[in-house]
Amino acid sequence: MAYLYENPLLRWLMRNPIWGFVLIVFIFFSLSSEHFFAARNLQNILVQTSTIGLIALGMTLVMINGNIDLSVGATLALAAAFAVDVQSWAMFATWGNWQILPAVCLALLVGILMGAINGFIVWKTGVDAFIVTLGAMLGIRGLVFVYTGEQSFYAMNFAYSDFSALSVGPLPVLALIFLLCVGGVHWLLSRTVHGRNTYAVGGNREAAVNAGIRVGPHMMINFMIIGFLAALSGVLLSTQMGAATPNLGRDYELWVITAVVLGGTKLTGGKGDIIGTLGGVLAIGILRNGMNLMQVPAFYVYVILGSILIAVLFLDKRFNRTTDGGLRL
Repeated sequence: MAYLYENPLLRWLMRNPIWGFVLIVFIFFSLSSEHFFAARNLQNILVQTSTIGLIALGMTLVMINGNIDLSVGATLALAAAFAVDVQSWAMFATWGNWQILPAVCLALLVGILMGAINGFIVWKTGVDAFIVTLGAMLGIRGLVFVYTGEQSFYAMNFAYSDFSALSVGPLPVLALIFLLCVGGVHWLLSRTVHGRNTYAVGGNREAAVNAGIRVGPHMMINFMIIGFLAALSGVLLSTQMGAATPNLGRDYELWVITAVVLGGTKLTGGKGDIIGTLGGVLAIGILRNGMNLMQVPAFYVYVILGSILIAVLFLDKRFNRTTDGGLRL
């Protein structure tokens, strides 16, 4: 038993159990399908998880704060619609490939604005973020249908639609962007005052106020970060599809929250990290990819992930419940 605590790898896995699950499913599918371990398929897993993964990074910050954001899928769709449509505006007709720049910038600003509105309402009204962002999810999705006229927008600039096919060495550019964002948000959460305040606000909001933390503006910044990352995810997803559809990003909020919770972030706030979230994202990506290679019907993935999520929440409650005397059961 003492060996378990002396072995650094086992200690790390005990602190981050999701990575043990990632290792198990990775080995299982490697043995079950001869195509799973191919370099091309591993690249596909990174690309396929990058869009959900980007939003999961922002959701980790928001959930550690003790909040949640259900509007990320709708924000993704709105940003994608702007990114594709703005390129066709008459004022940018003579810009050539440079028309992509204002389109992407406007799309990212839209995401930041949606996040700022959510954060501002939560801050000023005190209404639970679940209710605020549920309303935002419906409102923004309706706005997407109004803006697009219930039609899909198609990217006419081939430089835009070909962007997702680019690679830097063996690494697809979409995967590279995701991994850079993982590093950036991990640094923000673990090495900055803002990151320490994120844990403080989620752990005990009243104590954070007494410590001089401006809780309202702090939460608003995290909502703006997730809005930016949802918009970036929408832009990247539209480059993959070469189009933006009104239903783009539907159910993404459920996948994202599942990944973050699997990664160890508590729904009540105060606990979580980016390394765990990365494990949760990869667990979902590997399961979906591996089961697809094994020709398992897609709906079984929902059954398995739902069961795993319930088991994780049950075990977390079981083993982290404390008695009045402070003993862990």
